[in-house]
Amino acid sequence: MKMKSMWRWSVLSCFIAALAAAGCTESKPATTATNNRTANADTSDTDIKLPPARFRLAWSEYPSWSIFGVADEVGLIDGTQNGMGSIEKEFNVDIELVLADYDQCINLYGISMTDAVCITNIDILPAARSRAAVAIIPTSTSAGADACITAGIDSLEGLKGKKTHGLEKSVSQYCFDRCLENRKVANADYPFSQMDPAQAAVAFQGKDPSVQSIMVWNPFVMQSLRSRSDAKVLFSSEEIPEEIIDMVVVSKDSLNKKGGKDFAMAILKTFYVMNERMADPKTSDQTLVGIGAKFSKLELADMKTIVKQTRFYSDPNDAIRLFTSDLFQKETMKKVNDFCVKYGMTPEPINLSFGNKEGAMDFDASYLKSYIESKK
Repeated sequence: MKMKSMWRWSVLSCFIAALAAAGCTESKPATTATNNRTANADTSDTDIKLPPARFRLAWSEYPSWSIFGVADEVGLIDGTQNGMGSIEKEFNVDIELVLADYDQCINLYGISMTDAVCITNIDILPAARSRAAVAIIPTSTSAGADACITAGIDSLEGLKGKKTHGLEKSVSQYCFDRCLENRKVANADYPFSQMDPAQAAVAFQGKDPSVQSIMVWNPFVMQSLRSRSDAKVLFSSEEIPEEIIDMVVVSKDSLNKKGGKDFAMAILKTFYVMNERMADPKTSDQTLVGIGAKFSKLELADMKTIVKQTRFYSDPNDAIRLFTSDLFQKETMKKVNDFCVKYGMTPEPINLSFGNKEGAMDFDASYLKSYIESKK
């Protein structure tokens, strides 16, 4: 997912006003983020507002992650340092959005320059080796958004021995391998050749005779199919449902610091409020257009297709179902772990956990459950 790099850094850090001195007669109004409130010991009917805890979220342009950029535009969060959107005020957290190329987002997380990152369940495993991580929410799953596109090759038999071009050690290669495995053919008979996905798509669309097969994701899939009448989808992530998962991951150290849970809950509320806007006929088209503008400048008609191929976890109950299912825990993530070891992304399987916080990579549904409880 090597999207155009456009990330924002705040230039100055601002010192937040200190708590009112004990002798002060004026107190600040209470916030709704109860974890960041403290009562005045001498005044039972007033609260003193603590400074907001600061957190940084790295995100790249992809449908269920671009949603945070649109949330910034509509005022739910203010992605600049010291800016406060309505949800930030509710939870008393200051969230800085760092927009960057996908690989840069992973690097920023790995070197502790951000507290959280938008990332897939595949790419997080190498990163979790150096910085223990907690997946607090799945945002979407690839349901056709990753595909093997061919021209002049109409079958797996026809693809045999021919190179498929795409990004090695990535979601693309994972999808490629798993689809071949599902078709019960030998992976060794289908060479996967390293090539930047944007370059692969351009070469394919330009009818480069040496590039007859590419493994890419949207919008490259959509663009490549439109560019050539002989282009076809040979197979896609639709064949491996709920194996490629887009998520928001927070480091364990950030969750454990002051305001960590409030930050996680603010992220969840932002995501689900934006999904409500997508479901509401009054704001649906406007929201999709906003996401499309962030994601490769796609217009409404294309976005309606995109969100079918990148299915959002718009219901927190559905997200809980995924994280707590035996299929995800015992089969899907084992396959992901095995893939990472096979291609040298990790030297050995990563220790995974599912809510007990013991693993280097923990998939924790407790924040989702807390969000549901807060809605009652």
